[in-house]
Amino acid sequence: MNKAQLVEAVAEQLGGRKAAAEAVDAVLDTMVRAVVAGDRVSVTGFGTFEKVERSARFARNPQTGERVKVKKTSVPRFRPGQGFKDLVSGSKKLPKDGPSVKKAPKGSLTPGKSGTTAAVKRAATKRAAAAAEAAPVKKTAAKKTTTAKKATTAAKTAAAKKTTTAKKATTVAKTAAAKKTTTAKKATTAAKTAAAKKTAPAKKTATRKTTARKTAAK
Repeated sequence: MNKAQLVEAVAEQLGGRKAAAEAVDAVLDTMVRAVVAGDRVSVTGFGTFEKVERSARFARNPQTGERVKVKKTSVPRFRPGQGFKDLVSGSKKLPKDGPSVKKAPKGSLTPGKSGTTAAVKRAATKRAAAAAEAAPVKKTAAKKTTTAKKATTAAKTAAAKKTTTAKKATTVAKTAAAKKTTTAKKATTAAKTAAAKKTAPAKKTATRKTTARKTAAK
């Protein structure tokens, strides 16, 4: 049976798959958090989950036979309860209906008396503290990102303004140069025209003198 099949089996008793999935997830999450925190999770008639410390030791690699040093570590351990053992061994008959695990005695499920409840509260407190610490970091990161974006936009705007100013200056310089060139061309044309006018009367005078001389000679 995998987790999905477990949820389906629980759903048949609770009457809804969503509620069954949430219940299974909540139970597993609570047990894991309690064991990781070092608490013992004991379910009457079912068994006990606990954290066990393993000291450093030497072991052998099954493939090479080489002696390997294993560091100190922590491992989870499950010890089945006597009722669970009896049902598996067959010394006790599994009931057709109703819970197969013996119900907890009265008063043992009072909130706040078990280590598991304390572990859950500690886990919730740690999650809240972690969320509170992460919130300012996220805000600071968001502020830095916004400031960087504003600085980049300002730099781009300044660069665009400088480029526009440079283009305008270049255009003005080109216009001034064009005007100077046009003025120079006009001055050259005027000078050429004036010179041509001066040359024309001189030619006419020379022609007249030549004609007069020819007439006198006759």
